[in-house]
Amino acid sequence: MRLLEGYGATETGPVMAVNTPMQYRPGSVGRLLPGMECYIEPVPGINQGGRLCVRGPNVMLGYLRYGRITPPATERGPGWYDTGDIVHIDDDGFIWIMGRAKRFAKIAGEMVSLAAVEEFVQRTWPRKHHAVFSFADARKGEELIVLTDYSDARLHALLERARAEGVSAITVPKKILITRSIPLLGNGKVDYVAARILAQQILASEAEQTTED
Repeated sequence: MRLLEGYGATETGPVMAVNTPMQYRPGSVGRLLPGMECYIEPVPGINQGGRLCVRGPNVMLGYLRYGRITPPATERGPGWYDTGDIVHIDDDGFIWIMGRAKRFAKIAGEMVSLAAVEEFVQRTWPRKHHAVFSFADARKGEELIVLTDYSDARLHALLERARAEGVSAITVPKKILITRSIPLLGNGKVDYVAARILAQQILASEAEQTTED
């Protein structure tokens, strides 16, 4: 069965792009719908791609705030909607999603996709739940930490797989936090808000324990 992947947001009614039987590229989310236009907002540290901003007849009029409608807008003016997604658009117009802007971390001056790091961790320990977060680091700006429900997770396993796959060491989490279960949403996906709070609690507990020792 061939799946035709698409992409959208509530603010765009909701479809923005879709693969079709005649215009199809596996791994992409297809091309923009007719009548839509877009531009890529550069993001420091990301050499290929950037934030996707779109405009078209399907984009909402605006957000209702305090009884007034506030239209979406970017630096190019009203009517443009900033999706908050980091994407790459190839020469044929197919859109490739790299991840949410807020799910990127800047490590030693390089932008790292937390979703890509999670995929790497998932390949290392399949059939388990993992969530990767970035926390402030005085030396490199941010550091990656993985929260996992796999009790035997160890850093050396991640480093060995990174060497085997040729994955840059900068994208390998520097700390592992083990918990009994990862907070999940009703659809089975990771609840990142609750998971991050849990990670912060574990880090605080470890810091307190270290101080007592």
